[in-house]
This record gives sequence, C-alpha cells and structure tokens, in this order.
Amino acid sequence: MGKYLLKLPKMGESIAEATITKWLKEVGDSIDIDESIVEIATDKVDSDVPSEFKGKLIKKNFELNDVVKVGEVIAEIETEMNDDASIIPEKSDSALIPDEKQKETIIDNIEEINIEEKEISSIPSIELLKTDEDYPDNNPEIVKGDKFFSPLVKSIAKKENISQEDLNSIPGSGKDGRVTKQDILNYIGSKSSESSDIFVSDTKPLVGDQVIELDRMGKIIFDHMSSSKKISAHVQSFVEVDVTNLWEWRDRYKKSFLDSEGQKLTFTPLFINAVVKSLKDYPIMNSSIVDQKIIMKRSINIGMATAVQNGNLIVPVIKNADHLNLKGLTLAVNDLSNRARSNSLKPEEVSDGTYTVTNVGNFGSIMGTPIINQPQVGIIAIGVIRKTPSVIETSKGDFIGIRKKLILSHTYDHRVINGSVGGSFVKRVAEYLEEWDMNQTI
Repeated sequence: MGKYLLKLPKMGESIAEATITKWLKEVGDSIDIDESIVEIATDKVDSDVPSEFKGKLIKKNFELNDVVKVGEVIAEIETEMNDDASIIPEKSDSALIPDEKQKETIIDNIEEINIEEKEISSIPSIELLKTDEDYPDNNPEIVKGDKFFSPLVKSIAKKENISQEDLNSIPGSGKDGRVTKQDILNYIGSKSSESSDIFVSDTKPLVGDQVIELDRMGKIIFDHMSSSKKISAHVQSFVEVDVTNLWEWRDRYKKSFLDSEGQKLTFTPLFINAVVKSLKDYPIMNSSIVDQKIIMKRSINIGMATAVQNGNLIVPVIKNADHLNLKGLTLAVNDLSNRARSNSLKPEEVSDGTYTVTNVGNFGSIMGTPIINQPQVGIIAIGVIRKTPSVIETSKGDFIGIRKKLILSHTYDHRVINGSVGGSFVKRVAEYLEEWDMNQTI
C-alpha cells in the first residue's frame, strides 16, 4: 500500500501560490486517474488539480480559502500502486527527504520571495530588511502582541512609527490571517491619503446607496493595478494612424475566412501582427525589470487584455507570437478570447507575457492610457476606428478626403524606456499598419 502526495504544481514563473476555492472530493472518496480533486484560484486564472493515480482520498491538508504555496502537499491519496517515484510508501523515512524536483521547487519559491521583497526598496522612506539580525528588536511594542508579524512587516512598522495597536488593527490577507508586506503597505498608503486630504468627507453609505463588495478577481485587479502605479514611472506617447488600407484588406477577406475556417477575422490579430514586428525592431520593449536589472526576453509572448462577462479583464498570452503567421495569430486570438470568456483557460495560458495589447476601441473609446502589466515595460492601447476628413497629398496637389483612422496610445516604464524609444516604437507600429501589404492573403 502506498501514498501519493498531491502537490500544488508549478503554474508559470510569476505564480507562487494559489487559493483553495472548492474541494471536489471528500476524505474516503474514490479517485480515478486524472480525476480533479480540488479547484484553485491564482492571481491569473481559476483551475483544478487532478490526481495522477487511482486510489482513495485519506487526508486534506488545507481548507477552503487557504493559501497554498507551489510545491506544498494539498492532499494525500492512498493507492495500491507503489512502484512509481511519486508514490511514498507508508511509514517510510523517504517521505522526509525531498527529491530533486522538490528541491527545485523550493529554490524557485525562495528566488521569487527575494525578488518580491526587493521591490519594497523603490518605496520612499522604507528600508528593506530581510532578517531580525538586520534590524534588532529595539522597539518592544512591535514585538509583543497576540498576532505574529514577520521580520519584514516589523521593520516596516518600526520605520513608519506604526504603534502596536494600529498594527493589530490591520486586516491580514496571508495564511491564518497574517499581515503581509502588501497589507501594511496598503495601510500606509491609506493613512497617507487621509493626511493629505484638505477637505475630509464622510464616506459612509447613506440610505439608498448601493454597496458592492469586490469579488476575488476584482480584488486581485485592484491590488495589481495599484502596485503597478507604485512601481513603474508611467509615461505615454500617442500616434494617429491611417488604417484605410487595412480596413479594405480585412473587408476583402473576412467572408472567405469565415467560410473556410468558420471563424471571424477581427482587427485584433492584425494589430498584434504589427506589434510583433515592432518588438523585433525594438527588442528593449520586449523586456522585464527584476532587481534593477533589465531582462530582454528571447520569446515574444503577447498578452491581450480580454473583457469577460462580469466586467473584469483577463490577459491570455499568445506564446511565441513571432513564430505564427497571420492565420496562426488569428486562430490563436479567437481561441484564447473564447476560452477566456468561458473561464476555461489554463494557468500557463495567462502567464509569462512579455508585452501587452489592449483594444479599447471595442468599447468605443477614442484612446486610453493603460497601466503597465508588471513586470513588463510597455503596453499599447488601440482606439476605435473613425472616419475623419484628412489632407491627402498627391503629385497633383493636396485635397481633402475621408480616411479611416485610429489613435495608438503607448504606455511605457520611464525608469528604463526613454521618450525616444517609447515614441519611436509606437510610430513603428503605426508604419506597419499604414504600409499594410494589400497583396498578402490569409
């Protein structure tokens, strides 16, 4: 008789933990191979964890809403198979010895935690300390109390002169209600906002007001967007683009594409095609910032912001988009968009993006100033296509004509991308769209 340890699998380099949202099996239930045991939610997507072996669930190590780290054992399954390396014999000391895969997971988690802690160094007046030795406990008020606070949280509290009473009042989002780094930073930010207000207004709901509680995805977006604005120096460049030829080319092929592929030919893959070409010309835009170092990515993985039914946004990623032709891009865009709206994306399909595209024109917006999707350095917004009167230059003189135009809005991280590169990149995207090859087919 053996025991299979069901662990939280690694789901992309940027995902270190997940929340238990639903147990699909109870202790004592029989389990088949590849049968899902538990549903989880990450900051990217909802998913489930299946069993690799047939057996019986004998132990659940976490409850609903618990946060699980990658590599931690979620549950234990009793199985009659014991000849596989993933099976741990009962009462065996070998269960205490991590295999090479476990060691790799542990190392990966440590690296991600270190990177996260170092991000705090960019916040004014807060000194990063990693251990108790780095910051002796010379303030007994912070050490004493009923709740546990990590050395990092204690060091921030000391630096910001947060009393024990105030520290205890901070709601903790970590495991067992522990106060995390982000919790205390949010608290500091809220206190700063309160102190900077000249006129203080009563924010309590009045009779007739509707109070809407943020759902899980809404809270994730709330934190992700707020964090990005704190981390990156956002700056924008704007370019007007004449897409008359692009419009006519799509109009020429959209019916035949629908007949042959059974799918719509939208503008999104055409825009992404131009973005991919421009990233090859300006590879610095296809990079990330980690620990004050620029990592230029070899793969071009395009994230495309997609609105779902509840109004939230999710960003599925087209991996190796530079290896796809126009037809391949179109099929990939349609597939990811459809599965994003039906909540059937896999965790790896919403991770490892290197640059993001958002089509705000779908909502009728002329232009937008999107927030950078960390740790990327740029995001481009595509406005609605409009008919506009324009000056057309010809060999016989200038005249006024009706052209189809849109505005591209490029947001980039001014810490590492200067205005010359940021502006030149979006101008290059515009050039690829305006110089669209009318003779190409799909």
